[in-house]
Amino acid sequence: MPSPVSIWLPLALLLVTLPALGQLHDETLAGVIDFHCHSGPDALPRSLSDLELARLAKSAGMRGLVLKNHYTMTADRAALVMREVEGIEVFGSIVLNRAVGGLNAEAVRRMIQFEGRRGKVVWLPTFDAENQVRSAKDNRPFVSVLREGRLVPELSEIFQVIASNNLVLATGHSAPEESLILIPEAQKVGVRHILITHPSELGATKSQMRHMAELGAVIECVWMPQIKNTDKLAEYADLIKAIGAEHFLVSSDLGQYLNPLHTDGMRAFILGLRAQGISEAEIDLMARKNPARLLGLKE
Repeated sequence: MPSPVSIWLPLALLLVTLPALGQLHDETLAGVIDFHCHSGPDALPRSLSDLELARLAKSAGMRGLVLKNHYTMTADRAALVMREVEGIEVFGSIVLNRAVGGLNAEAVRRMIQFEGRRGKVVWLPTFDAENQVRSAKDNRPFVSVLREGRLVPELSEIFQVIASNNLVLATGHSAPEESLILIPEAQKVGVRHILITHPSELGATKSQMRHMAELGAVIECVWMPQIKNTDKLAEYADLIKAIGAEHFLVSSDLGQYLNPLHTDGMRAFILGLRAQGISEAEIDLMARKNPARLLGLKE
């Protein structure tokens, strides 16, 4: 039978070590903003509720979150979370899929007006994007952002609402070729903050991403594909080194049931980028300063 000392000594050492581990975790995520968070309630299974996510992120030392839902706007939910969880910035968004009327400028206006004024990001169509539906060879309706190489008329009003309220335009699941047309068209009417939604996962080449960066857009890299593709981290690091960290933002895109939690994904992403030779200053830009700038927070 093991002696009491052999049983309790390892436990005592673990209890002494746990606070240090917690400090390491907090240091890793201190000030980080996750710009791409899925949480519940949702029409899809999610690992955490909005409140659980905010509490977890705050305990890890994170600065902020952007709640994303493919089917409904989240500005109201963000405002409620801000009331319940102090010490963390939580923003809402809207994705212009069919559930909110597609390219619906009125839905964007109403998001901005919701109490708390937490609505900040407008995603172009994701699951209902023409590019997504055609690529998947699905037989269902879709939402187009271009027609014969030109903006559909509905986008003009949406871009004006985004510009006049200093919102972030995210390109959703638009094809890279579509995004390269959308960027300058949005800028013409005064849209200042454009985020290219995980273009690597949508087939963008390094040359296309370099062009997006030259046009002034911020390029998103997300942790979620790393779960299935172990080469993804090296690919991201290569892009960051080639194009420049000042043009990138890193986020989790997590919240799917049985996937890692958002904080674990962000922590693994940052530690993995360090291991790939990305500097602390570059990580600071992509995980803290660039998302803060897009959201209008002090860097």
